[in-house]
Amino acid sequence: MTTPHFLQRLALSFTVLIASVAWSAPLVPPPPEIAAKSYVLMDAASGDVLAQHDGDTRLPPASLTKMMTAYIATLEMQRGRIHPGDMVTISEKAWRTGGSKMFVEVGKQVSVDDLFHGIIIQSGNDASIAMAEHIAGSEDAFVSLMNAEAQRLGMRNTHFTDATGLPHPDHYSSAHDMAILARAIINADPAHYAIYKQKYFLWNGINQPNRNLLLWRDDAVDGLKTGHTEEAGYCLVASAKRGNERLIAAVFGTDSEAARAAETAKLLTYGFRFFDSRTFYNKGAVVTDVPVWKGAARSVKAGVNDVVAVSVAAGEADKLVALAIPKPTLIAPVKQGDVIGKVEIRAGDKVIKQVDLVATESVEQGGFFRRIWDSIRLFFRGLFG
Repeated sequence: MTTPHFLQRLALSFTVLIASVAWSAPLVPPPPEIAAKSYVLMDAASGDVLAQHDGDTRLPPASLTKMMTAYIATLEMQRGRIHPGDMVTISEKAWRTGGSKMFVEVGKQVSVDDLFHGIIIQSGNDASIAMAEHIAGSEDAFVSLMNAEAQRLGMRNTHFTDATGLPHPDHYSSAHDMAILARAIINADPAHYAIYKQKYFLWNGINQPNRNLLLWRDDAVDGLKTGHTEEAGYCLVASAKRGNERLIAAVFGTDSEAARAAETAKLLTYGFRFFDSRTFYNKGAVVTDVPVWKGAARSVKAGVNDVVAVSVAAGEADKLVALAIPKPTLIAPVKQGDVIGKVEIRAGDKVIKQVDLVATESVEQGGFFRRIWDSIRLFFRGLFG
């Protein structure tokens, strides 16, 4: 007998699929039953959500929080504000913090690089607080950076109160937001992202394993982070790459360490089986030249500010085409970054995705005679169509 819960879930699944791959939805079955409070399956290239259940529900993220702590550390290293070899003096607060530990000692100095490994692989609360204090002076100040970065990334259902994920009523995130953060981490720095797949880290004579069991079970999996508290249950954000396709699965609130690995593996298997990802343009790519009227130059180079990619039903990606559609009449001046058209991804006559086409350079106004001549040309063009 079909239960109302099953029908509700089936309807939600098809709603998600229609939103992301409407034109080919009948080719994709609903996702498997996932024993979790919340989950999201995302295509890493496009950011398209392929499947979800309560993906925007606010839940305690436990140690998934440390993904943001590590991400900010990566950004600070890229900006040159901290360096892997910097030595950090361990405070009493960092040393005394309970929960999972790297086992650093109060008053001792530990390198930023070792703390980074301790945060990601050993899930050290002590390492997280030490890093936060080194970057911002205090954990409270660092939390302000975390929340600002979450807002910048579009993590609309996230608020942090600490750098570790220890329980607090105002500390929450969502499966969707953590998938967004995972995508940012993957794209930020390949060298730092490679640390997420390391299975062990030896520090102070203690060799601790990475808690992500999928690293041992599936060679395609190369990150990211586990989390667990009594309130949150067992959580996992994992990413895997097969061929040119990378998927991200975020699972909140399973019943055990084994369950979070098994349920996440189900999602990833489903995604790779029934979806294909195709990237048309990388971030910053020049797509076309657009004619410019009344300008110092006759055309301007146009491109995209972000990756242009889509995920569609398996076997359908080769049917897609990308079309640049510039504004019909672009008049100088044109500033770098101005939106001057659209890039459409189409399947036949159906638009699957649309992104802005932007000027990658500036074009100033032309001289007096250029402007007069182009005004005459535009007049007659309008007159005769």
